Amino acid sequence: MGLIRAPAPARPRIRPGSAAFSALLGLLAALPTFGIDMILPSLSDTATALHVPATAMGAAMGVYLLGFGGALLVYGPVSDRLGRKPAIVCGCLLLVVGSLGCGAARTLPDFLLFRALQGIGAAGPGMAVLAMVRDLFEGEAARARMSFVVLTINVVPMVAPTVGAGLMDLGGWRLIHAAPVAAALAALVAIRHIDEPLQRAAGPGPASGILRGYGRILASRVFLGHALCNAAAAGAVFAYITGSALVFIDALGLSPLAYGLVFGASSLSVMVGAFLNGRLAARGVPPPRVIAAGLVLATGAASLLLVAALARPPASLPVVAAMVGVALAFGLVSPNAVHGATERDPAAAGAASAVAVFLQMLAAAVASDLVARFFDGRSALSMAAVMLGCSLAAAAAHAGLARPAPRAPSRPYGEPACSSIRPPGSPST
Repeated sequence: MGLIRAPAPARPRIRPGSAAFSALLGLLAALPTFGIDMILPSLSDTATALHVPATAMGAAMGVYLLGFGGALLVYGPVSDRLGRKPAIVCGCLLLVVGSLGCGAARTLPDFLLFRALQGIGAAGPGMAVLAMVRDLFEGEAARARMSFVVLTINVVPMVAPTVGAGLMDLGGWRLIHAAPVAAALAALVAIRHIDEPLQRAAGPGPASGILRGYGRILASRVFLGHALCNAAAAGAVFAYITGSALVFIDALGLSPLAYGLVFGASSLSVMVGAFLNGRLAARGVPPPRVIAAGLVLATGAASLLLVAALARPPASLPVVAAMVGVALAFGLVSPNAVHGATERDPAAAGAASAVAVFLQMLAAAVASDLVARFFDGRSALSMAAVMLGCSLAAAAAHAGLARPAPRAPSRPYGEPACSSIRPPGSPST
């Protein structure tokens, strides 16, 4: 008489409305920043170990961002066809291989090769987390989740260098690259316990379908308005990130430690803005109003800094005030702008997320370069000018392009959906 096997116990599922799912979103959002900010304290030691000058380590950032940005444009449309989980799994596996390779590298070319692979891998979860919010949530719930994602993206860079320095003290620069490995493995374990967020996966298709998807996205005024608004607002933030270091350390003579304390305190404003956005969403305040309020705040803060830079010798108070204002504004603008860019075309949410993040990275790189290129060595003039230019560009994009398209009467723009979470298999709006 044969033995009857008991059925294997079902794996516990992580539900979209749970705290565990929020933690998973935060982990996926944090993965790309591990490779950017955590290695900053180790660049000098890495250069010494690889027998190259410290200046050569600038390429370590460049190849990571190049791999990240290029991979985004592939992950996005592929995830729209195959699903979000395959993009996350593929990205995490590549991130693990790239991080292990960086930790074992003995020459600069090998190190740069694996750094590029790190960036390619990190792009998968970095893109998918935005698309997952669009797949699973609507209305105020979507805005609240997007605020949490933006909050995570901005908190991690504040603590990552400190964590990197601690790992260096424990085991040298190679141990830093164990952190992305651990985070990616944790994401791979957690992702097994969620259902595929995308219920419309169409299966593989020709490359022409991907190109048509991008064409449809880029032809949308609403998408371009929100995506360019978010990108320009990010440019203002990166202008103060780059400019504040130049002003406080080079012009005002603060020590790196003192600057770190000032920067960390002012960066908390992004967290405050994201938290405030969540509260406003819960009260039903429409996204266009929140975006407009953030843009007015950013433009006003940058304008006051520009006036101060033109009228008086450099001082710390106007710079800190501008940093706080622009950071707070970004916490208000970004969650709503990203949500507005991804919600209009459910069938291409992955591609839309990829383009939005790519534009944000591009704007950040251009703004940082302009601030450094025109820094006069003694004032905040270049920082203020770029911050103001980016803020005005964000306002122009939002006012000129991001007007909401007509929607079905059952779900007007900005009004709460009947249910904050769509059940699996339900038709998309």
